[in-house]
Amino acid sequence: MKTKQWIVQLTNQLTELASILQIDQIVSLVPSHCKKVILVPHLDLHLLPLHVLPLSSGKYLIDKFSDGVSYAPSCQLLQYAQQKLQKPRQSRHLFAIQNPIEDLPFTDIEVETIAANFKSHYIIKQNAATKFSLSQQPNANHLNDAYLLHFSCHGYFNRESSLKSALILANARISPIPADADSSRFLKVSDNVAIDLEKCLTLEDIFQLNLGNCRLVVLSACETGLTNLGNTDEYIGLPSGFIRAGSPSVVSSLWNVSDISTALLMIKFYENLQNLDVPLALKEAQTWLRNATKQELEEWASNKFHNPEHIVQLQSSLFRKPPNSKPFESPYYWAAFCAIGK
Repeated sequence: MKTKQWIVQLTNQLTELASILQIDQIVSLVPSHCKKVILVPHLDLHLLPLHVLPLSSGKYLIDKFSDGVSYAPSCQLLQYAQQKLQKPRQSRHLFAIQNPIEDLPFTDIEVETIAANFKSHYIIKQNAATKFSLSQQPNANHLNDAYLLHFSCHGYFNRESSLKSALILANARISPIPADADSSRFLKVSDNVAIDLEKCLTLEDIFQLNLGNCRLVVLSACETGLTNLGNTDEYIGLPSGFIRAGSPSVVSSLWNVSDISTALLMIKFYENLQNLDVPLALKEAQTWLRNATKQELEEWASNKFHNPEHIVQLQSSLFRKPPNSKPFESPYYWAAFCAIGK
């Protein structure tokens, strides 16, 4: 199915899935005092945004629980994440990777606005964000000591080999493609362009990280929450890798996300995170984005963005929208992101 067709049909597909899963009947069995749900999906259900299944009341599943909906790769990894969360944490230090390929203009707005919320932050920007640079000092120390780890970049899920799934860093894009290019190393993205996975942060690399001080990893990129389709209850994907590396919580995405809506969602998420835990902060950000009108978004940006050029950039992107329209109401723009772990 073509991307635009899939986006248009997303709401109907979610409604059909809710009917198949009999979600209203399941929710009716949940005690009324329950404020939060942790989902441990089975097999292919890991690939679906279950938190936005529509209910007969007209609301989404996520609206039913005041403290939000989160996911766990497995009960074993959930327990592992809970144990990590109990350990004392250091100061709120943000480590961020910003737009390594330099083709996502709103990621620059995203990271720079988020960083302003932290007294202590360290950002590797654009072409400096190479895989090699992450292994060098002082970058390696900042990565290992991060309390919050934020990747604002492209992501790739390898359906043939989950361990080759990756966050795409600077210098990974090559053109022309070598005639003898190994298909297991080079990801072809067009006739003349490929991604060298050896220059990316792969799941194999993530399993080797030691993120003992980390509280949260945010993967503000495409397809970072996808998993393999093996015949097992426990999946292998980027979120499980970061949990194994030491972070009790991961925020990741299920599909190719919009640059502009992702930036707005992430900025609001971090704003909420100052007072709320991860699932609730994400839920409130998603609710805000889907309900915000063009006028409300522009007013919010004028107070939130520190760079006047960023305000103009948003206004230009929303130029053709009526003032009272809700530009990001469709689940496509906000439902891809899930809270994984504790």
